[in-house]
Amino acid sequence: MTDTLNTVPFVSVDNMMRLVLKVGIETFLGELSAYIEEDFARWDRFDKTPRVASHSRDGVIELMPTSDGTLYGFKYVNGHPKNMREGRQTVTAFGVLADVGNGYPMLLSEMTILTALRTAATSAVAAKHLAPQKARTMALIGNGAQAEFQALAFKALLGVDRVRLHDIDPSATRKCIRNLAGRGIEMLHAASAQDAVEGAEIVTTVTADKQYATILTDNMVGEGIHINAVGGDCPGKTELHPDILRRAAIFVEYPPQTRIEGEIQQLAADHPVTELSDVVAGRATGRSDPRQITLFDSVGFAIEDFSALRYVRDKLRDTGLYEDLDLLADPDEPRDLFGMLLRCEARLQAAE
Repeated sequence: MTDTLNTVPFVSVDNMMRLVLKVGIETFLGELSAYIEEDFARWDRFDKTPRVASHSRDGVIELMPTSDGTLYGFKYVNGHPKNMREGRQTVTAFGVLADVGNGYPMLLSEMTILTALRTAATSAVAAKHLAPQKARTMALIGNGAQAEFQALAFKALLGVDRVRLHDIDPSATRKCIRNLAGRGIEMLHAASAQDAVEGAEIVTTVTADKQYATILTDNMVGEGIHINAVGGDCPGKTELHPDILRRAAIFVEYPPQTRIEGEIQQLAADHPVTELSDVVAGRATGRSDPRQITLFDSVGFAIEDFSALRYVRDKLRDTGLYEDLDLLADPDEPRDLFGMLLRCEARLQAAE
């Protein structure tokens, strides 16, 4: 990949799919996880702010910015649960990576597929530090667009090879089982969330309804389980009964955002939580007892998107799976932007 003054590498949906398949889905997830873990380890170097959200009756549109002082990245993302009923994606996204030194964008990329990959990779990074050792069985409750990515990320990083699946829509579970066939995962279609959790060492909840929901009740959660709560990611949207939270050691990405959007919005503002970055960097303990219930209250944070964009940009150098986008004006003399417009007019007139 060559950098020029007036073009920006653009990764379309088609090229993102080609990139993932060329690298290999599990390899992609594993490599992406390494970038995320690297950035979690240097968390203090980043600008951090809760995402800027515009809420409506139907959903939310958000901007998620961050910078490490050398690169700047942001993601535009929506969350509209009703979209599925209209044949649209619940979540769509795109992102930009830019050079802090001159402000020029260095990459524009689709992030609908990439967000699913980075969310799953982040879940697996958290479980690497928090889940019971040698855990091999996961309950996966909510079998929509994110489910397969979660299952494969846990297989790639932790060796999880047994997944107990449940969704209130049985066709979603059948879809998930069909898509994961032949990938080395033993799958069970559970009749209920309770049945799915039975015998699982890891429980992932990834449902989409924008409401205070109770996907897991306190009596369903025994000692020693790691919970990966992914679906609750905005005010008024949760998945766990608050009694579970009071029993668990809770780990979060960025407390000022998670207290607004995560499961812990159900608790007092001073309820103790641990930042996952402190665990990754060795400043805090993850799982401290085999009987402990650990909870990763995942809402998604801008640094994870930054890691994903950084990873994709590095992969483009070897794959060429991008298009040069004519995004930046490049006049012959930087102050003569109007002259650039006049020269275009002259070319158009000469071509008539």
